[in-house]
Amino acid sequence: MAHNVVRSIAIVVYPGFELLDLSGPLCAFNVASCMHEAPYALSVISARGGSVVSCSGVSVGSSKLTQDGIDTLLVVGGPEGQALERDRRTVALLENLAPRTRRVASVCTGAFLLAAAGLLDGRKATTHWRYAAALQRRFPKLRVDADRIFIKDGNIWTAAGITSGIDLALALIEEDFGAGLSKAVAKDLVVYHRRPGAQSQFSTILELEPASGRIKDALSFAREHLHEPLTVERLAGAVCIGARQFARAFVNETGETPAKAIERLRAEAAIPLIEKGTEPIESVARSVGFGDVERMRRAFVRIYGQPPQSLRRASRLNARSGSPAMGGADRA
Repeated sequence: MAHNVVRSIAIVVYPGFELLDLSGPLCAFNVASCMHEAPYALSVISARGGSVVSCSGVSVGSSKLTQDGIDTLLVVGGPEGQALERDRRTVALLENLAPRTRRVASVCTGAFLLAAAGLLDGRKATTHWRYAAALQRRFPKLRVDADRIFIKDGNIWTAAGITSGIDLALALIEEDFGAGLSKAVAKDLVVYHRRPGAQSQFSTILELEPASGRIKDALSFAREHLHEPLTVERLAGAVCIGARQFARAFVNETGETPAKAIERLRAEAAIPLIEKGTEPIESVARSVGFGDVERMRRAFVRIYGQPPQSLRRASRLNARSGSPAMGGADRA
């Protein structure tokens, strides 16, 4: 990797943006520039230019970009979530600049703006856990994976909520200039280097955030009976509604099927047992309801991008080095 290549990064803001979505990545890229031979040329841009007020009331200066030459275009999020897609000026800015940009990224609900610009069609993406189901419902052509801190699909990167923008920036720095610089930046920022993109954002039950009490009760029932068979019929019976009505309501409220949610709950329950390392993986699979190791392995590869055996090995290595493992306090 050529460390003397200067890459232009333009970060897109708009009225009501989340300040930390901007300041986290901006700080990481700036530290990288200070540590090396100015690898990044940074700018903050907006559709109108000038002063832009964040959701916290703090204003930042921005330029109205007209020239080409952007290497990375990064759009931040804001607390309005799905309402962001109605910001037609910012959507139009992304539609104009993205085709002329090597790499496009979003932090948090900035994914709604990328989706509204048609940049996520047919791609896998993530966003803040609170808005994941809404993003999937509003833009069915993309594939939302809420179990990721960040995702790369082609030249499009999307990150989860708030502080995950720092994880995203560290990953981009590593892609551009290598792991050495990325680790040095993380150390200077006093952050863990770096949470893997496959790390779960949050507890599955909180992440799904169903609107009705019945769906919440069904998820709680499932968590208490993970070691038992959990068909749609049984879950529906536990909350006293018909199976077809339950299945429709579950998808409408959470954005995913009951089977996928149960699989995630089981994987989530298995992680601390796998990392603890005292119980055979075969026993873990049975105790959380997977039934057999192969079924659990396939689920872990789908959800976390790696099999249970890899997590156990990583946990043992981390225990020796004193680094946090995947399921510990470092979870977002």
